Amino acid sequence: MKKFIAIMTLMLLLVSFAGAQASATASTQTPAASSAPAAPVSGFKKEFLTNYETLFKKMIDLATKMPEEKYDWRPAEGVRSIGEVYLHIGIANYGFASSFGAQFPTDINLRTLEKSKPGKAKTIEFLKRSNEYVRGLIVAMSDADLDKGIKLFGNPTTVRGAIVFMGMHHSEHLGQSIAYARVNGVVPPWSEEAPAPAPKK
Repeated sequence: MKKFIAIMTLMLLLVSFAGAQASATASTQTPAASSAPAAPVSGFKKEFLTNYETLFKKMIDLATKMPEEKYDWRPAEGVRSIGEVYLHIGIANYGFASSFGAQFPTDINLRTLEKSKPGKAKTIEFLKRSNEYVRGLIVAMSDADLDKGIKLFGNPTTVRGAIVFMGMHHSEHLGQSIAYARVNGVVPPWSEEAPAPAPKK
């Protein structure tokens, strides 16, 4: 995990530097944020997004249910807090997207965000924004785009491979967040028992 974090940090730094050298400045909003693209009806994109959006909804629901005073809780010194995990997932969205050519928002410092303690409301807002950004990119891709060869953490893969890896990464941190929630007495919303049926009259 430490190696993964170091590689992700390096990737963010390199892409940030490249973006600073570019003559054009990317808009902080994507087409997904202003006019949500229609969901794909078949193929890899539909399969991935169906699972990814279910996963991300669970993360948002869990972050919403978690009391704000718990956002600073961490299981041990040197380990991400609850709030830092949520921010890390959003930051990773932009990091993975950068591997297939996307640019970072210009109004957020992604290198310092994780330790900035923006609070519950802004953390959830950032998570949602990063999700819409990535979703918009994926929906707009053609099959040829998905097959393009790239390097992820120094290893050859395709854009499709990077997208799959992103989903795996987020699944890992959803599991981590569920464990954090349970330790703090918070039941994930989707695991709560259904209310008992009303007695018959």
